[in-house]
Amino acid sequence: MTDTAQLTALESFLQEHSTIIYIPPSSADYPSACKVWNGSRRDKPLAIVQPQSPSDVASLIRFTKSQSLPFTLRSGGHNLEGRSIVDGALLIDLRALNAVTIAPDRKSATVQGGILQGELANRLWAEGLATPTGTVPSVGYVGWAAYGGYGPFSSHWGLGVDQILGATVINPDGEIIAADEALLQGIRGAAGLFGVIVDLTIKVYPLTTLLAGAILYDSTNITKAFITFNAAYRALLDKDPLPPQLSIQQFAFNSPSAGRLFAAIFVWSSSDIAAGNTWATKIAALAPCLANTVAETTVPSLLASTGALISSTAYGAPGTHSIRSITPAVAETIGEHLDSMPSDPGTMLSIHQLRGPSAMTQKHSTVFAAREPHYMLEFLGYAVEETLSADAMEWAVQMARRIERADPMTILPTAYVSLYNTAAKTSDEVLRKVYGDKAGVVRDLKRGFDPENVFGLTVPLL
Repeated sequence: MTDTAQLTALESFLQEHSTIIYIPPSSADYPSACKVWNGSRRDKPLAIVQPQSPSDVASLIRFTKSQSLPFTLRSGGHNLEGRSIVDGALLIDLRALNAVTIAPDRKSATVQGGILQGELANRLWAEGLATPTGTVPSVGYVGWAAYGGYGPFSSHWGLGVDQILGATVINPDGEIIAADEALLQGIRGAAGLFGVIVDLTIKVYPLTTLLAGAILYDSTNITKAFITFNAAYRALLDKDPLPPQLSIQQFAFNSPSAGRLFAAIFVWSSSDIAAGNTWATKIAALAPCLANTVAETTVPSLLASTGALISSTAYGAPGTHSIRSITPAVAETIGEHLDSMPSDPGTMLSIHQLRGPSAMTQKHSTVFAAREPHYMLEFLGYAVEETLSADAMEWAVQMARRIERADPMTILPTAYVSLYNTAAKTSDEVLRKVYGDKAGVVRDLKRGFDPENVFGLTVPLL
C-alpha cells in the first residue's frame, strides 16, 4: 500500500475517532511533532497521531493491525538511537497520557505511559513523595523505568524497573488488559516489547528533604583528577561503606566557562541533613576540590539543574559497559581518555554505581540481567554541532575498546539496553547481550504474547 493510500485509510479511520489529534506531513506542526533528541535520526513518519485516552490508543492498535501498518510509540523522544521515529511508520505520540494517581495508602501511584520524569517528580514532591527517576526531566518515565532505570535514588530504593508493581497494557488485538505476572516479568526490563504500556503502578516513598548538588574537582589535569578521585573512592568504600541514602554519580562534561570538568553528583535522600553534609565533606575531599554546590533542595530542582546540562538536540551515538569495579587500570584508561574528550557540550561521560536493593535478589521477577554490584558507564558520543559528531562517536568507541583491553575481567557479560549501540548487530546478538540468561524468557514471552510481531518496531528489534 502506498503512503497516499495509507494516509487515506488513516484519515477515514480518524473521522470516526475525533478525539485523536492528527498531524499529517502537510501540517506546519509536523516537523516539531516528529522531532526526537537525537538529531542524527532523520526518518520521516507516515503521520503523527496524538491519542487522548487509553481507548484512543486501543482503537489505533486495532486499526494499524487491520491495515498491517507499522507504527512506533514515543513520549519524551529520548531513545538515544532515535528509534521512536521510523521512515513510513505511523508515530503514536502518548504525551497526552500523563496522569498520576496516588493510592490512598500513599505507598504506590499509577502513572500513565506518556508522563515525563520531570512531571512525575513535580507531582510527587508536591505530595511529600518521591520515586526513583533519572536526572533528565524531559525523558519519558515509563521507558526509563521499564528498561532498567539507573538514577540518583537507585542505591536507596532500587532501579526504576524494581518499582513496578503492576501495568495496564494494550495487547496486539487492541484490548486493554491488566498484565499478569508472566507479562510483568517481561515488562520489568523489556518494556513495550509486548504491547503499549498505558500505565504503570509503581512504589512511592515519603520524602520532604533532599540534599544534592555537584562537587566539581580541579580538572586542570583531568586525567589526574579522575585517577585520584577513584583511588580515594575505592579506599573509602573499603573502609566506610556508603549509606543507602547516598548516591554518587561521576560525571565529565564540557563547561562553557571552565572547559572540561570532572565532577561528582551528590544526592542524599534522607531527613538527616547533618549526616548528609558530613558525607558531602568526605566526598569533596577525595580529590582537590574546585567547588562544592551541595545544598538543601528538591527533587524537581535537582532534575532541572542536571537537565540544564543537556542540549535539546544532539547528534551521534552512545556506548556503554557495565563493570564490576573501577580498577586502577580502568581508572587510568578512562582518565587518559577524558584528556582527549571532544570539547563539544554534547560529549560526556557518566558513571552510575549499582549497589543496595537492586544488587540483591528481587522480590518481583524481572528480565533485567545485571544484578551484581557494578558501575554502568555511559559514553555519550554526541555533539551539539553536527559536524563534530563523528569525532564524538569515535571517542566513545575508542573509550569502550580501551577499557576492554585494560581489564577485560571486570566487564560484565551484559550491557544496558538504553545505551547499547545496536548498529550492525543482529537481533539475536542484541537479545543475548542485553538479557543474558533471561534472553530465552524474553523471546518466549514475545512469541506467546505477540506472535505476529505487531509491536515490531520496538527496542530491541526482534
